[in-house]
Amino acid sequence: METRVEKAAESPEENGAEKGAAAIKSQYLTSKEKFNEIVSSGWKERNKEAEEEGRDAPEEEKSEEPAGKRIKLEDASEKKKMRGQNKSRPHMKPHTYDGKRLCPSIIKEKQSKCFYGDKCKFFHNVAEYMASKPPDLGDQCYLFDTLGKCPYGVSCRFAKAHTDADFKNLVNEEVLRANGGRTTVKNTLDKELQWRLRKRQVPFKASEAYLKSMERENGGEKRGKSTSTEDKPAETPTEAQQTDLHVEAAVKTVGALTDADLVKLRPCEKKQVDFRDKLYLAPLTTCGNLPFRRICKRFGADITCGEMAMCTNLLQGQASEWALLKRHESEDLFGVQLEGCFPDTMTRCAELLNDNIEVDFVDINSGCPIDLVFKKGAGCGLMMRTNKFEKIVRGMNSVLDVPVTVKIRTGVQDKTNIAHKLIPEMKKWGVSLITLHGRSREQRYTKLADWEYIDVCSKIASPIPLFGNGDILSWEDAMRARETGVSGLMVARGALIKPWIFTEIKEQRHWDISSSERLDILRDFTHFGMEHWGSDTQGIEKTRTFLLEWLSFTCRYIPVGLLERVPQKINERPPFYMGRDYMESLMASQHVDDWVKIRSTQDTHLYNLKCCLDLSPRTSAFFQNTKPMHISNLLSIRVAINCSVMFFFCSSLF
Repeated sequence: METRVEKAAESPEENGAEKGAAAIKSQYLTSKEKFNEIVSSGWKERNKEAEEEGRDAPEEEKSEEPAGKRIKLEDASEKKKMRGQNKSRPHMKPHTYDGKRLCPSIIKEKQSKCFYGDKCKFFHNVAEYMASKPPDLGDQCYLFDTLGKCPYGVSCRFAKAHTDADFKNLVNEEVLRANGGRTTVKNTLDKELQWRLRKRQVPFKASEAYLKSMERENGGEKRGKSTSTEDKPAETPTEAQQTDLHVEAAVKTVGALTDADLVKLRPCEKKQVDFRDKLYLAPLTTCGNLPFRRICKRFGADITCGEMAMCTNLLQGQASEWALLKRHESEDLFGVQLEGCFPDTMTRCAELLNDNIEVDFVDINSGCPIDLVFKKGAGCGLMMRTNKFEKIVRGMNSVLDVPVTVKIRTGVQDKTNIAHKLIPEMKKWGVSLITLHGRSREQRYTKLADWEYIDVCSKIASPIPLFGNGDILSWEDAMRARETGVSGLMVARGALIKPWIFTEIKEQRHWDISSSERLDILRDFTHFGMEHWGSDTQGIEKTRTFLLEWLSFTCRYIPVGLLERVPQKINERPPFYMGRDYMESLMASQHVDDWVKIRSTQDTHLYNLKCCLDLSPRTSAFFQNTKPMHISNLLSIRVAINCSVMFFFCSSLF
């Protein structure tokens, strides 16, 4: 009976729906031309109403762009459909956000003079800086209202809210005292540690001991030691004997012996984490930032993990890479994911993190499919280099006080699964959790995830917990996935499309969320973004950039009340439809130039977003070059036009 239902669901054309498209109630369906006409006419009608009330709304659209930012019109015949990654997008360096920046010593109002003196390249005259500073985005600063003091002072894009006539930063003593100076974000990079890493003055004693023992074992094999299983019956040591191998290979020390010299931390004495029956937010590159994780945590995500960090960049002390390891206080079960292909760098990096940051587990990325990672032997490449893979896992286990987890795919080539062969070996290596994405590297995100194969692998992995990942967009998908015998679920794209999926799974219901509630989520993201990246020009720009990336996923969501067949499938593209209100229709648009109109709806006053009404593209030309990193085949995004227009919508959320 269930198979018949599934077959009927997989053939939507029988119900009159287009093949590959989600089934939506007929009264909401429309064509592309009608959708664009209705959305545009609605916008024009509202502009007419604004003109009658004395407001000059259309002028904002007529404002000219700088000569270098004007759009070059192309013939329709020459227009090509863009696919894949947008690699030609302009990359703006941090110092290009604001050409004239104020010296940090002035922003923090330090009593001492600038360390660089006359050689400092930043402004020291506040009045001169304020004359060249872009206009403020609003009259209310979220950081000042939340923390009691804005750490960005006069450089804040909402400086009017907390500066006096002399450009001095104001302080709300009551709010500041209530916060008590607590730090909400952990795992920041210490300047002294960064300097030592760059000078290569950080010792890696535990890593060196493991690497020397590994060299000794490899050297013994090269000298002609027998490798046959018949001649070496004792080559499969017990758990206790494995811990003694590293003790024997330890470097000889001088002076009194301590317990640390003789007794190694056994696996049973490491920090134990109960992973079972939990919802795991996948480590998502670019979109899985700290503000987004806070959103998902609020909706019920149990486990969170930082974005993939490259071990070589961490060992070099790169601040941008260390920023991926930051942890918010709300993330009670948090891990970091490392990418690397060599046992020495991965082991040293694991020891570095073990001594300097607070995490509950460290994950090894052996499932990344992109060419940049795979071609150098990392990511999915580790699945084909089991010797290196084993040394990496054993090495990281020997230096970490927390569990080591692994994320893998079914295999590298399509229709050639190898995960079931690797899992028994991983159990011997000491892995505490295995996460399996039900697709191969060649598949990427085409076709459906193979949950039958995940079920087979979960039985092989027992008693080690195995989490399944792939195509989970509703609580019904989650319940079917749990029937396979996996210990827990990892949610990736489903959380990007609708972050409230964790609430739906835990409460086992379909949440018909309103458009105003969805806009409230975007507003919270902008607040969290300003708190994380800052409220100055550079911080606002970063928040808008990551918001753009996320919005390219949220527009794929179809409200539950509009669906003919519940739930929506992740491989079904949304057809053109009109929502139950104007805002819902705008959020359903596949063009970002329609998203800007959200700020003009009647619900805008609920979110105090009126500060955007007087802005024009010329007031913030720094944003006009921002383009999405990916161009999904589900979207027909007109990048050249939309990126400049998108500024208005992003501004409205501040």
